[in-house]
Amino acid sequence: MAPSYRDLQLTAAGAGKTSGIGSERDRGDLEDVRLLDAYEVGEEENLGKFDGRRTIQVRVTGMTCAACSNSVEGALRSVDGVLQASVALLQNRADVVFDPSLVKDEDIKNAIEDAGFEAEIIPEPSTSQTKQNGTLVGQFTIGGMTCAACVSSVEGILRKLPGVKRAVVALATSLGEVEYDPSIITKDAIVEAIEDAGFEASLIQSSERDKIILGVTGISSELDAQHLEGILCNLKGVKQFCFDRTSRDLEVVFDPEVLASRSLVDGIEGGSSGKFIICVKNPYTRMASKDLEESAKMFRLFTASLFLSIPVFLMRVVCPSIPLLYSLLLWRCGPFQMGDWLKWALVTIVQFGIGRRFYVAAGRALRNGSTNMDVLVALGTSASYFYSVCALLYGAVTGFWSPTYFETSSMLITFVLLGKYLETLAKGKTSDAIKKLVELTPATALLLVKDKGGKNIGEREIDALLIHPSDVLKVLPGTKVPVDGVVIWGSSYVNESMVTGESLPILKEIDSPVIGGTINLHGSLHIQATKVGSDTVLSQIISLVETAQMSKAPIQKFADYVASIFVPSVVALSLLTFAGWYIGGMLGSYPENWLPENGNYFVFALMFSISVIVIACPCALGLATPTAVMVATGVGANNGVLIKGGDALERAQMVKYVVFDKTGTLTQGKASVTTAKVFSEIGRGEFLTLVASAEASSEHPLGKAIVEYARHFHFFEDSSGPTDAEQSMKDPKFYGWLLEASGFSALPGRGVQCFINGKKILVGNRKLMTENEISIPTVAESCVVDLEESAKTGILVAYDNVLIGVLGVADPLKREASVVVEGLRKMGVKPVMVTGDNWRTAQAVARELGIQDVRAEVMPGGKADVIRSFQKDGSTVAMVGDGINDSPALAAADVGMAIGAGTDIAIEAADYVLMRNNLEDVITAIDLSRKTFARIRLNYVFAMAYNVIAIPLAAGVFFPLVRLKLPPWAAGACMALSSVSVVCSSLLLRRYKKPRLTTILEITVE
Repeated sequence: MAPSYRDLQLTAAGAGKTSGIGSERDRGDLEDVRLLDAYEVGEEENLGKFDGRRTIQVRVTGMTCAACSNSVEGALRSVDGVLQASVALLQNRADVVFDPSLVKDEDIKNAIEDAGFEAEIIPEPSTSQTKQNGTLVGQFTIGGMTCAACVSSVEGILRKLPGVKRAVVALATSLGEVEYDPSIITKDAIVEAIEDAGFEASLIQSSERDKIILGVTGISSELDAQHLEGILCNLKGVKQFCFDRTSRDLEVVFDPEVLASRSLVDGIEGGSSGKFIICVKNPYTRMASKDLEESAKMFRLFTASLFLSIPVFLMRVVCPSIPLLYSLLLWRCGPFQMGDWLKWALVTIVQFGIGRRFYVAAGRALRNGSTNMDVLVALGTSASYFYSVCALLYGAVTGFWSPTYFETSSMLITFVLLGKYLETLAKGKTSDAIKKLVELTPATALLLVKDKGGKNIGEREIDALLIHPSDVLKVLPGTKVPVDGVVIWGSSYVNESMVTGESLPILKEIDSPVIGGTINLHGSLHIQATKVGSDTVLSQIISLVETAQMSKAPIQKFADYVASIFVPSVVALSLLTFAGWYIGGMLGSYPENWLPENGNYFVFALMFSISVIVIACPCALGLATPTAVMVATGVGANNGVLIKGGDALERAQMVKYVVFDKTGTLTQGKASVTTAKVFSEIGRGEFLTLVASAEASSEHPLGKAIVEYARHFHFFEDSSGPTDAEQSMKDPKFYGWLLEASGFSALPGRGVQCFINGKKILVGNRKLMTENEISIPTVAESCVVDLEESAKTGILVAYDNVLIGVLGVADPLKREASVVVEGLRKMGVKPVMVTGDNWRTAQAVARELGIQDVRAEVMPGGKADVIRSFQKDGSTVAMVGDGINDSPALAAADVGMAIGAGTDIAIEAADYVLMRNNLEDVITAIDLSRKTFARIRLNYVFAMAYNVIAIPLAAGVFFPLVRLKLPPWAAGACMALSSVSVVCSSLLLRRYKKPRLTTILEITVE
């Protein structure tokens, strides 16, 4: 049955007057007036002209080879307003970036369908229709207004609120519309402001839109469907819904500012008195189910074709040896023998019933000006089928009976369908990594229900996709953490290996962060959800892997080019083959005894020609790269290495230099003060208090280490007790013992400066002292040199223009750092260290690690210049870093690798994300890239070699020498298996094992 549609409480600002079932109910006789539309019209028009871009994903069905994906890409790019289009053959998906002011979603869908393929817009997890500047328009009812003065009062209050852009109030309708920035002010704050002014207020609707797809169980009749529609019509906040009676899927567009997703589900179940059971459909699960449907459909087609083809094959090969059956087949029935009638009938069903998909796909490809594998299959099978039909009709008319080749057509289609089925299964295996990641998230979660006072009054099991931020959830021992959050009660060890790759369980206590999908091992935990939906770590990992699998490696351009000319070339070769054998036979170039029994030169040449058409396989070339990239990105994710695209994967195999940041990358990033020397008359405690007061506002790891050292010293001297210490740990800026600092400023690459007691204090390196004309005594310089030569950082402190002391800070190296450096050298990669630290410290660290090329005293912006200096000779350079100051270098490098424990900005700028914060994964990333592209090259060699050998064999080049002739049905079987073999070759990458450092370093372990 057709889906059911309803539109409720519609439209975003600027959409004009709305009529809907819900609007009349909510507002009685009030008109749905767009107040802001009449306010500053000129400005609104200017706001409408924005040049923003939008990205959507489209599921494309009907693609069979690289030529099809190229055809879809070409159709999309020809649409005015489409900025970028990328089509992934394996995922049957297109990513389209477009200008929504020029083109709509429906236009993109129509462009794909006009190219001859089926298209379906994939719903986004959250389809927010806010204005381009991030604002929402909320419509509020305002009660208690009696005159124009009340209106002015409310408007004045609203316009003064932070985050409110514009506000208009109408006395006649008691409505107000407010354009506000939801990141600054919430709808509840607006309502409170109106109520504080002495009026009543409530939100009716906003321009925000969110979409959810629900599975509904319990609908058995039309009355039930109407009951469901009635419930949705009465739910405030529902804007639109569509119920598909066939699949029982309910798609709801709602206003999240008015109605939460959990409230929507509760409203439906409560309104039906528990008759309807609702479950949220996971978008990844829905995509997987469609892939299974495609696989099942292909299997049904194959089995049906096989069932019909076997009798045809037996009639040709087996029945002549069984006299009774053969005599029945020779029985004349009308103009033809019974065997001819049976073969014609069975093959016609296979050719035009089961094989209809090849004609449809070939037709749309030709209409779009392209060619693909379906064109070859349709040509080959049609030539065999129509020749056989013509031979029968010619025999009936003239009495001269030529052999028919019906079995060639049916067996060809059967083998091609078998190959497609096996290929579908194999391609499904390449996306196992995403399926495993999706399965990490539990289906349900235990929600702790609280009363108004915040006291727990019970537990409730809910769908994990209905968790909201700030929900408090209970995680039992042995169960999975449903979403990202923070522990607020309890302690336990959590296994995070499935997400981060870290093998050891990690202790989680109060205020510890937890990641969704990880396993709670021992104790019960109460966690407060902080990130849900697409914001969770697991969702972002899945998104990264998907994006990587969608991207094309540069090497694939070669396959795309070959695919574009492959089919026309094969058709031309087929025609040449036919002409060569037919003309050669007519001229007597080969003896007649080469011809089959009752055959002629035309049939002899035609069989060679058909074999050439069906044995050629463009699919193997098209699948060589994407299948390998897809498997590799999944394998990388399972090993804690997230790869952002096929281009990054390709560049990593060519890396010649790996540039390491020092602090937090080669070192643990946990600095500690080892030395504190005072060179003035002030006491040690006063000196440390001054330094800590200056560094309290610093975010630098060294600054935090100094504050922590001073805090320990302070409490060692002070009897304030551990309670004060624990309290002071929470925020270093509010230590009671610190002095008040003013005019604080952090000076990148030098240190910090501020004023304490009206006097300037400087904490930093020599450069900072030199710039401020502070003289460094010989004894202080000697102390700093000693520290630097022992791989420590010397920090100078000046107060009131006089150097008063030196601090020594050590940041221990990561235990695996030196082994990884040696391993890279063995792999032919040169390690380089770049740091903002001084030369002596940098060289001491480099000596300990075995790094020969060191760049020290480099400012954050200068790290990118170091990368470019290595790139001048065309070398491929990788950068490994973790901090914000590394992001320019990560972006400048050919391959940027961000340590997973680093900052979001560094991770955003990188091509690889090392989730485990372990340097061994640098070797894994390079090794995986090398093995992947070795596999891709092998796939190309195999695909090219297959066509180079198979096409001459099918054309009969070797027939004069060895009398070897490949029947068309056998050629079809070879073609079908060639693409399967390439996919299976790529699947061997699933067996990839991380390289053992002992093997790389040639260490023998006894």
